[in-house]
Amino acid sequence: MKGVGSLSAAVLPALLARAPLTPEKVSFFWGLAVGAPMARATRVELHGHTLRVRADTDAWRREVERSATLILARVQQLLGAGTVRELEVEPPTA
Repeated sequence: MKGVGSLSAAVLPALLARAPLTPEKVSFFWGLAVGAPMARATRVELHGHTLRVRADTDAWRREVERSATLILARVQQLLGAGTVRELEVEPPTA
């Protein structure tokens, strides 16, 4: 038996695919792609086809950088391959 989490991961992208690409939609799918702890520790903005990620700390920045290939693949699966082509990790603000 599959859990509700796997159902939402399969159904939500299909339901929201036609919705406008808003900052809230990008943040929502970011949270699905990376999980709640990383989503709470980062902020994302879509600039063209580049998703800019700013982490709250250097430790979270390193974690995003280490996982960037996997994260990008997940984001592309959720938002569509043509929507995000690059992941750019920025240092925390002072």
